[in-house]
Amino acid sequence: MRNRFPSLSGYGVTWSANKRVAIVALVITALLAIAATTAWFTGRGEPHGGGNAPAQKGSSPPSEAAPKPADGSGSVPGPPQIAEPVAFAKAAAGMLWSYDTRNTSRDQQLAGMRAWMTEEAKYADWASVSGQVPDPVLWSRMADQNQHATGTVTEGHYPGAFKQALAEDPSAITEAYVYAVTVNGKQQIEWKKGGGGAEERAVTLAVQCRPSHDCRLAAIAPSVTQ
Repeated sequence: MRNRFPSLSGYGVTWSANKRVAIVALVITALLAIAATTAWFTGRGEPHGGGNAPAQKGSSPPSEAAPKPADGSGSVPGPPQIAEPVAFAKAAAGMLWSYDTRNTSRDQQLAGMRAWMTEEAKYADWASVSGQVPDPVLWSRMADQNQHATGTVTEGHYPGAFKQALAEDPSAITEAYVYAVTVNGKQQIEWKKGGGGAEERAVTLAVQCRPSHDCRLAAIAPSVTQ
């Protein structure tokens, strides 16, 4: 039976009211109106007997050099020094769409992902990010199959709803400096005995990029196709 990482459909759309306000209520409301939820990680658990397993739509690193894995985080790279929202979102998507159970434990995966989050608790929705990682039993099953995946980004952009909301109220961004960025790409997944596959992916991320500071991930937002 083919297994996948948990679906994105349960996340982002359930943010509390004050959380949505904190991350620019007008923008999030607009995003929710046109949201189309998608899978986050793919290739959950053990693969289907040698057939193709859908891969996660991944991301390729931006023009900057790809960050190296952080200490104690296995194959998960540390956050890059990027101050531009779209470029950072591309790098973040690439990190989230890539994993390697051959040399990374579930705890290391979570620790590596946590390092990308904003330290401003008011704007961070860690649950929307950490909730995409399979439970310990499933991660162990994936590791038994040497399952690993690599994301490749094709493009990133501000969704139309975000641009419209920002145009209507440019000052709204100056409280939290949280930007919505949609990233498109592909994920290639592989496991034992030559099993593998690839699948298109898309996700919208909320990233915080305060002036004169490197960007950080705030949350996984609903996927937007515009």
